[in-house]
Amino acid sequence: MGKLQKKMAISLGMMLLIAFNIGLWSYLAREYRTYDTVQDSGVVMAASPSEAESPAALAEAKKGEQTSPVRSDDVRIVVSAAGDVTLGMDESFSYARSFPQEVQRSGYDYFVKNIRPIFTKDDLTMVNLEGTLTNATAKAQKTFRFKGKPDYATILVRGGIDAVNVANNHSHDYLQRGFNDTLTALQKYKVGYFGYTKAYTKTIKGVTVGVLGYEGWKNDQGLRDQIKRDIIALRKQGVKIVVVNFHWGIERSYAPNATQQALGKWAIDAGADLIVGHHPHVVQGIQEYKGKYIVYSLGNFMFGGNQNPSDKDTFIFQQAFHLMDGKLTAQKEIAVLPMSVSSVPVRNNYQPTPLSGKEAMRVWNKIQTASKPLGSLDWKQIQQTHLP
Repeated sequence: MGKLQKKMAISLGMMLLIAFNIGLWSYLAREYRTYDTVQDSGVVMAASPSEAESPAALAEAKKGEQTSPVRSDDVRIVVSAAGDVTLGMDESFSYARSFPQEVQRSGYDYFVKNIRPIFTKDDLTMVNLEGTLTNATAKAQKTFRFKGKPDYATILVRGGIDAVNVANNHSHDYLQRGFNDTLTALQKYKVGYFGYTKAYTKTIKGVTVGVLGYEGWKNDQGLRDQIKRDIIALRKQGVKIVVVNFHWGIERSYAPNATQQALGKWAIDAGADLIVGHHPHVVQGIQEYKGKYIVYSLGNFMFGGNQNPSDKDTFIFQQAFHLMDGKLTAQKEIAVLPMSVSSVPVRNNYQPTPLSGKEAMRVWNKIQTASKPLGSLDWKQIQQTHLP
């Protein structure tokens, strides 16, 4: 081999070695994120990584990354939603028959034994977490302030609940520390959360579902702009199904107000696939809008905020989403499961229970009656038993 050929061979070898090292270091430096983050009122909390990001920022971070592969055949994703969950009480309540007393007397599994068989069979379960999980003592100046011990978060896990909404009027009952403590407890027990600027995502069977949560007291432009930005950001991340939760409406009202109806429809127009509502503490109707569903209020569920509510009716809403070649189809598969917040009629024992017989039909008819003013809904296509 001549000198020129030797020099060319040496140069080529050095180039290959440099390219290999660059590729190796690039691989080792890659960051794998879970994106469990929240930003609220100027204070940032993050589960992982240490830097919190909004849904829009996450979309930028995801650019160029390969999304999870979607199967080419039919994929079925079952999503369940239930109402207000308060794991604790207001300190002014009597300890007798309170949620904390029931924890001490019966243990964690007691609360979820009648709902676990439902929630462990679906693909994603969400509820509204109405209160705090904290040992903080400084509290907001308001009538009711709910809190429970941080380890009460294990009840959610034991019940098969995947994620909770934290955008509501009780998430800051114990101020910013109480809110931060709540997120820390959820992170510790690996419960997802969403609300305000925090989106929750879960990839199921190769399909990514995204969940958002907002306080929907006013139908103002700022809120609408945020919702639209967040939905677009999720879509850019490869999210195929978007569920939007609203904490909205008027307490103890059985009919959605104009703000609820306007916001719910607007969110669907902005790209949401399902709207879930809570706050009134009673059930409201369901509306079909452009082939998608708005569940205005699911009522209470596992609610330590009232030891004996006069209306114990509630329900679980389930929808099976079908995707073909990575795209949602128009196939409708819906279930409305009549429930009571308690397994006994004389008080609230904080044990949500499926109803049967005449009681189930009474609650079914109640939801159906509340839905009639909202437009036609084919109740013959809606199941009363949980989706398989």
